[in-house]
Amino acid sequence: MASRAFITGVSGLELTAAEREFLRGELPWGLILFKRNVDTPDQVSALVEEFRSLVGETDAPVMIDQEGGRVARLTPPHWPVYPPGATFGALYDLDKALGLRAAWLSSRLIAADLVDLGITVDCLPLADVPVAGADAVIGDRAYGTEPAKVAAIARAVTGGLEQGGVLPILKHIPGHGRATADSHFRLPTVENPQKELERTDFAAFQPLADLPMAMTAHVVFSAIDPVQPATTSATIISQVIRGVIGFQGLLMSDDVSMNALAGSIAERTRAIVDAGCDMVLHCNGKLDEMREVARETPELAGEALERARRALASRRPPEPFDRQAGRAELEALMDRVGTA
Repeated sequence: MASRAFITGVSGLELTAAEREFLRGELPWGLILFKRNVDTPDQVSALVEEFRSLVGETDAPVMIDQEGGRVARLTPPHWPVYPPGATFGALYDLDKALGLRAAWLSSRLIAADLVDLGITVDCLPLADVPVAGADAVIGDRAYGTEPAKVAAIARAVTGGLEQGGVLPILKHIPGHGRATADSHFRLPTVENPQKELERTDFAAFQPLADLPMAMTAHVVFSAIDPVQPATTSATIISQVIRGVIGFQGLLMSDDVSMNALAGSIAERTRAIVDAGCDMVLHCNGKLDEMREVARETPELAGEALERARRALASRRPPEPFDRQAGRAELEALMDRVGTA
């Protein structure tokens, strides 16, 4: 039986009997982990292994939001602290080569942490371009405010992940930087003209259009679609994400349970699929919602299946890397920012 076109969270550190039955029966394509799922390295590894055993896929993607800064699911005492994206931007302004090197090192070290646990996908890099007055949900997660700089640092982050054996997810396409609200809580609307968006927000994503996977933004771009956010807008997905930006990889929604989206979980799921997303992401681990998502999500087939296969096939084994030396070098580069 083929996987279904959704990625699920689970409720805790270990699977419940009901979750085991759900995973075995519904066969989600992937699993996403959060802090509620993380205690020790051995515990995380066991959770990952059991998920793959239940869905019957040894390479089923397991992902996590491990950016550094305030978005980190793996934290001390078992895992190191990593800098937020803005730190790489600050170093880039001092010395472009060093900024890119620090971004690469941080993601390469993160990749090593993830691979140790069997996690093969990171929800990184960001290509969001924030503006003055925008909601702080992006804030210091962003690499800068100029599209070319953001794209360059995002490419370096991507390189570190890929050389460490971890697949990247580009987010939040076609851009969350202008949003004046946090889409976890309510729907943001961006009213700028399309031509302006193409010069700024969309321009940061275009050089990254070859990445294997991307995650949508729950943001309305009223000049293009005045009603639907990008996640549920067939117009934005076809004309902007697939068109202007040129992204042809696997497109997944941001979390279907976020308050930016309207309607029941079932209605939201149908809208995401109908708009042209390849994959529905559900994060909160609530089993009743997980069942709704599964009921409304098709089996992975057609172009979506091909994109999913290409994404997984693009993952390569980790290359040799001296983690101790890499961490020392990253810390030295971060000191440069602190004393500038």
